[in-house]
Amino acid sequence: MAQPTDNAQMNDPVFAEEQAHLSATYGALQQIGRTTAKALEEAALKAAADKESMADELARNFATADDALETWADFAAMDRIIDGYNLAQTANAEKLKTVELLLKRPYFAKIVVTPKSTGKQRELYIGAAGIAGEDYRRLVVDWRSPVAEVYYNQSEGPTSYKVDGRTIEVELQLRRQFDIDENRLNAYFDTTVAIEDPLLLASLAHERSAHMRAITATIQREQNTVVRHEDVPVLLVRGIAGSGKTSVMMQRIAYLLFQNRSDLKAQDVFLLSPNPLFARYIEDVLPEMGEANPETLTWEQFAQAHLPKGRGAGSPAVPLQRLEAMERAVRQLEFSDGDFCDITLFGTRLIAADQARKVSEKYGHLPAGPHRVALMREELWSKLESRLGSMAASDGIQDEISALSIEEQLRILGELYDPSTEQEAREQALVYVRDRFAEAFDMVERDEWLNIEAIGRRLAGGNIGSLEWLFAKMLVTGLSNPEARFVMVDEVQDYTEAQLLVLATYFRRAHFLLLGDPNQAIDEHTASFNQVKALMGARFGQVSECGLMTSYRSSPEITALFARLAADGARMEISSVRPAVEEVQLVRCETADEQQQALRRAVAAAREAGGLAAVVVPWKSDLKRTAAQLEGEGVLPLTDADTLPAEGVVLLPLKLAKGLEFDSVVVPDVSETVFPAGEDIARRRLYTTVSRATSHLTLISKGAPTGWLGSL
Repeated sequence: MAQPTDNAQMNDPVFAEEQAHLSATYGALQQIGRTTAKALEEAALKAAADKESMADELARNFATADDALETWADFAAMDRIIDGYNLAQTANAEKLKTVELLLKRPYFAKIVVTPKSTGKQRELYIGAAGIAGEDYRRLVVDWRSPVAEVYYNQSEGPTSYKVDGRTIEVELQLRRQFDIDENRLNAYFDTTVAIEDPLLLASLAHERSAHMRAITATIQREQNTVVRHEDVPVLLVRGIAGSGKTSVMMQRIAYLLFQNRSDLKAQDVFLLSPNPLFARYIEDVLPEMGEANPETLTWEQFAQAHLPKGRGAGSPAVPLQRLEAMERAVRQLEFSDGDFCDITLFGTRLIAADQARKVSEKYGHLPAGPHRVALMREELWSKLESRLGSMAASDGIQDEISALSIEEQLRILGELYDPSTEQEAREQALVYVRDRFAEAFDMVERDEWLNIEAIGRRLAGGNIGSLEWLFAKMLVTGLSNPEARFVMVDEVQDYTEAQLLVLATYFRRAHFLLLGDPNQAIDEHTASFNQVKALMGARFGQVSECGLMTSYRSSPEITALFARLAADGARMEISSVRPAVEEVQLVRCETADEQQQALRRAVAAAREAGGLAAVVVPWKSDLKRTAAQLEGEGVLPLTDADTLPAEGVVLLPLKLAKGLEFDSVVVPDVSETVFPAGEDIARRRLYTTVSRATSHLTLISKGAPTGWLGSL
């Protein structure tokens, strides 16, 4: 039941009761905020005073040598006191952050449950974060807490949830949703069936924005299955366009951070994004839930971080069998003379390739792999230290220091260069050379004394690209991130088997969440879902699967169109929950001039409809020509360096549009020439293109439309 008018609200006792509860909760949150802010301020002042007092006392205790032992004990006590202050300040700062988050909307739902074990009814209000009042009673329950799952299960009557492996049987007697702004209740809804979810429909009715929003209040049952899925080595999620895959991924990250809050930090989580534009589109989701963003990067950014400078990411279209052959070959690898390089910086050779070869021979009893390389790395670090020590003793280095500006001397040495003894001169010279050649230590740590190109060619049996180079370095040096806990790969259907093997090798101890839609595989040579499952299963031993088959993005008309374009097995399962808007428009033109005029009219109509609209072209090479056709229409061409605007009309290629959604989409040419009916990749590209639209879709064709559109 919703309350549509002020009069209805005044005459509804439930509305009045809920508004009173909201006002009381809001007031309690404000009071907690004031109390916490005051505690932070007072603690800071007290800590400063105590530190000053303790510092004075410790200074006095150093007056005599006999007091030294007691003074060191006092230092330890002082450290414990400071640690206590820091912990208290951190806890209060977190509480204040929670209050600030909840003051925007204290909660979004209420459940009334009766545990079978006690028979005592409980009223729980669910919000973006949990907080207790000053009387220690729970004001708001975090949506990620176990009991909140009862809300997302969306069925009244007997149900259950799990806590630490125990199943708690309860009776769900009420499931109520709220439309709230700060301390104002706009409406409430008592609902049990997801497809009639008024709060969801109201949220979907909003125009698209420049940034993705959290879906915490409207997570649906099939989405909740993914969000709260048990922790498994690999979770593979197959979802249709608009099913909320990325939103679910972000909620899953927030859920994992909450469930593992004692030992999991955002920096332990990595998110592979399709492109930088999309990364900026989702960057506000987790902060809206009070969580920090994980490390977010594209495949290109991941690869470039480990490849030599000046070497591009290259083509990912490498046969999996080639990498598997390299894995087998590395077991018999032995280093040869050409496998080592000089470490040279600013024209000075600091480590010779021959030195690396001799160190390798020292450990020749070990296989030529990560263990041997680690020992070599450690010894070459020591040799670099010795080399810099020798350089520091030379007259030339001391002359260099004398020639430095006063500012540089102060920056590097912390004082002016004016040694009074030979020993002091040598010590300052060592500080200087270590500063000047600091990059050399990084070069040793990155194993740049190894010729990965030569080793990789030998392992692969021929010339190698960037992907094989990266994999060869992982095999030989053990390059990896064993500290990563979770890796989320969005749009997994755009990755090749070789790319996924590289990720699985680099993040060898992490658990993976892979999300995608086989119908949106718009590039050649990418892995099928069966191949993804086989590869990850072979590496991690277990792959769990979930499906998302309801579209929350597009109108029924647009959903019906891309459902027809889906592969046979998925067509019958696809559905939409959005209300009908208008039929998809197909405009057939016979000449280029007619096509251009139709395109300009469609853009004007999209702008008139409001919100954010997009003209989506097949390839990046089409941007310049289409932009010229739309000159004067105020259309903004986008690159991956841009940020999505909140409204207006943008022009972008399909690859950049992946994962994004728009109120209106205009496709300049859906002819047989652009989307040939005999090519399955054309079907997938058309499916991906049309499914970017939420409400309005205009298709323009120069000549006969593609056969993939059927009788549209």
